Amino acid sequence: MRKLTAAVCLLGAMTLPAYATAAEVAVLDWRAALMNTQSAQSSLRQLEGQIGNQQREAETLGGELQQLQERLQREGETMPQSQRESLIAELQQKGSRFEQLRREVLQAQQTSEQRFLESAESKLERAVEQVLQRHNIDVLVEPQGVLHSSTDLPNVTNEVTQIFDSLN
Repeated sequence: MRKLTAAVCLLGAMTLPAYATAAEVAVLDWRAALMNTQSAQSSLRQLEGQIGNQQREAETLGGELQQLQERLQREGETMPQSQRESLIAELQQKGSRFEQLRREVLQAQQTSEQRFLESAESKLERAVEQVLQRHNIDVLVEPQGVLHSSTDLPNVTNEVTQIFDSLN
């Protein structure tokens, strides 16, 4: 029984490489293909318009928080108790506002990304299907999924982006 199992495994191992080389394999970074589309760039510009002020306020607050923390570390032990408490209260107030802004920006980014992905899904599928048919691709893998290849695999990412942009 063991000899039969070993023979079947050996036969399978010998035929697998022959099949794998017969299959057309290509690489697609679908995230990059989507992010390079005109639709994605438009969505990013729209998002920037929505959250730009909040991001700038958060950046300003971040700088102020850092300065306040440094001042507290430098002078905290030598300053009067009331001044130290006032500084700590200001740190807490600005820290709370910073966290609120960070959450709002993150939520807006996630919502925008989800809307874009939902609207782009069918178009991406059509673009990928066209590329698969055009090049007779049997296996499509992500760049991160390729552990080793003895040959350079064709990368169809840019072509998918171009087709995506051309679809209505």
